[in-house]
Amino acid sequence: QVQLVESGGGLVQAGGSLRLSCAASGRTFSSYTMGWFRQAPGKEREFVAAITWSGGSTHYADSVKGRFTISRDNAKNTVYLQMNSLKPEDTAVYYCAAAFGVVAIATIGLPRSYEYWGQGTQVTVSS
Repeated sequence: QVQLVESGGGLVQAGGSLRLSCAASGRTFSSYTMGWFRQAPGKEREFVAAITWSGGSTHYADSVKGRFTISRDNAKNTVYLQMNSLKPEDTAVYYCAAAFGVVAIATIGLPRSYEYWGQGTQVTVSS
């Protein structure tokens, strides 16, 4: 069982930056593939970024590539999402998710690949 708690959301102007954090409980954090998803009002939850258990491989949605960076600190049981050059279309509730073990690249962007979810943190980007 893994419990995830996100933090770091808020209101920022377009072009600004935020760093989201996701703290995980449990002693096997390093065994999990971690992902970030987001959901805007009236839209489906969409993939943002993912990182493998070792941090050696990262994956990004095309819409955030070059602007967002996912990283993890297994010693702190925490995964981060650094978001730069934010745009109003980045406004959403951001969710942290965990999947035990290796997730195939073909499915790493699918919500159904992840067993555990946080409660979400709101990010609002004003124009």
